[in-house]
Amino acid sequence: MSLARALSASFVLISVSACGNKSTVAPSTEKVVACLTTIPPSVTVKSGTASIGNDHAYREEGPKRSINISAFDIDATEVTNGAFREFVTATGYVTDAEKKQAGFNVPGGAVFRTPDAENTSWWQFVEGASWKHPEGPESSIIGRDYDPVVQISLKDAKAYAAWSGRRLPTQDEWEYAANAGSDDTYVWGSERAPNGEEQANTWQGAFPLENLADDGYLRRAPVGCYTPNAFELYDMIGNVWEWTDTPFSRQSGTIQYVIKGGSFLCAPNYCRRYRASALQPQDADFTTNHIGFRTVGDLSN
Repeated sequence: MSLARALSASFVLISVSACGNKSTVAPSTEKVVACLTTIPPSVTVKSGTASIGNDHAYREEGPKRSINISAFDIDATEVTNGAFREFVTATGYVTDAEKKQAGFNVPGGAVFRTPDAENTSWWQFVEGASWKHPEGPESSIIGRDYDPVVQISLKDAKAYAAWSGRRLPTQDEWEYAANAGSDDTYVWGSERAPNGEEQANTWQGAFPLENLADDGYLRRAPVGCYTPNAFELYDMIGNVWEWTDTPFSRQSGTIQYVIKGGSFLCAPNYCRRYRASALQPQDADFTTNHIGFRTVGDLSN
């Protein structure tokens, strides 16, 4: 499927005029809590029995089931801009977003833009958007080495993983690692924001018009700005969606894979996929400014 077709399928139109006021967007802020200053090593996840899925949420999350998981290790954080740059420098790799896109005939990717009366769609194709320019040519990752890399297709993520001697996690491995033995609604407990404290980089306010940025970030946060889960894994929920190596379906020639974890665009009134069991199908060749990835390695049990 071309990016043009994927975008047209993803567009959700809203009546901005019916909402009355112009969109409210909070100013860019920085969290008081310190983020990681070094990237921690990957984390070993021992083999065991995992409870996967959810019978009381979105239909695609069920049925809840128990499965056996072999041991593996997983990146403590999402792959960063700095790490991806090392891969590109070593290999000369060119990502899918840096190539001409069918339907547009120029390089680029999908970018979230707050809708207004003139453009009511919040997903737009932006010429020149790429991992180096996540929101388009006017944006930059200079000084953002610890931000998660985005505008990455499934093929791009697999290429990086292969170069590093690793692979992408399966849907089940990812969920097992995110839950870290918890059976609560959220990986950190039963409340989304205990004592009013945001636990992940998601959307606060009425999506897509009002972003209060109570978590400190309008878009992506550097990795490791929030408390890790019980396995010492950061940002398993929120910040950016993460590719898995699990196919979702094939419809009308479209190849879709499961992405997990939600992103900075998940809000109480939209998406609400900031839970370990939540998932979403995504076209394998789709690139956007809210999908990244992390890698895993195999271990003997």
